[in-house]
Amino acid sequence: MIKPSASDSKPKPASAPHAALLLDWYDQARRVLPWRALPHEQADPYRVWLSEVMLQQTTVQAVKPYFETFLRLFPTVESLASAPTEQVMSAWAGLGYYSRARNLHACAKQVSTQYQGEFPRDYNSLKALPGIGDYTASAIMAIAFDERAVVVDGNVERVITRLFRIEQPLPLSKPAIKQRAEQLTPHERSGDYAQAMMDLGATLCTPRSPSCFLCPVRGHCAGNKSGDEATFPRKLPKKSRETRYGAAFMCLRADGAVLLRTRPDKGLLGGMSEIPTTHWDAEATDPTKDTAHAPLELNWQQVLPPVRHVFTHFPLVLRVYIAQAPLGTEAPEGMRFTPRQALSGEALPTIMVKAIALGLDNL
Repeated sequence: MIKPSASDSKPKPASAPHAALLLDWYDQARRVLPWRALPHEQADPYRVWLSEVMLQQTTVQAVKPYFETFLRLFPTVESLASAPTEQVMSAWAGLGYYSRARNLHACAKQVSTQYQGEFPRDYNSLKALPGIGDYTASAIMAIAFDERAVVVDGNVERVITRLFRIEQPLPLSKPAIKQRAEQLTPHERSGDYAQAMMDLGATLCTPRSPSCFLCPVRGHCAGNKSGDEATFPRKLPKKSRETRYGAAFMCLRADGAVLLRTRPDKGLLGGMSEIPTTHWDAEATDPTKDTAHAPLELNWQQVLPPVRHVFTHFPLVLRVYIAQAPLGTEAPEGMRFTPRQALSGEALPTIMVKAIALGLDNL
């Protein structure tokens, strides 16, 4: 039961006029996106699902080239399901949040085997698939199948908190936001409405300096009437994140092959390729002891500056060491030498691309 908030006494936008005005605007100003169906065209559930998974915690501009690459490599859910895991992870490399790629592959396999390559058309069956939660299931239902579903992403959260001046900070306000979104979602053109709300948040109702004078629903916006729309949504203060430290070992064999290994399937960067590293610790370790953890006994030299990368929960500082190995050197157990020209086919996350580039520049 959601308790009434102080904002309940503030002006409330009317559902029907809000939806009608927004859809009229969307018909004129909708964004052209590679995964979005054209007007009067049936949306492809595979494209909708793939784009929604990729767009989680990632910007539209960052996703576009990855989406196009995936469609070229895996044009159907069956082709994605039958692809080797290494190929899927390699195509995903650089997009981040790698558990999404593992769930994406698992979901494709289940849709291919359990549903003969057709995404189920009901919410509960969709939500039971790997990697599909409430938001993604709702987005597929609305956009792919045009069923009434309440779709709330970050853009929609921002729009709703401004429309209703929801004072409670995120993430505590999520239930109230979902309730308000339910009130506004129309029974017809649900897919267009969901995408219109996303477009409104992405293009006009932006985090800073919203373009309220162009907004089709500003007459129904409590935040605009109060003049403080840009201060919403309220957010709880972010917790400070501890920096972690580690060492990475870039070994180049005389034939040009680079020493790599694959990270465990579970955990951060699961299933991705990397040059060998030490454990990443929250306390700065003694650099003079780094080479004791090197994968091979070679003449290791530290190169500067260290590689820095920010993950969702912590920043990482990685000291990079380089060494050259004689021809014929065998990889330690669980590792492999990969020809330098084949590195582009490896599932290397951004942090490892940075470390390898630094190493190669200094060898």
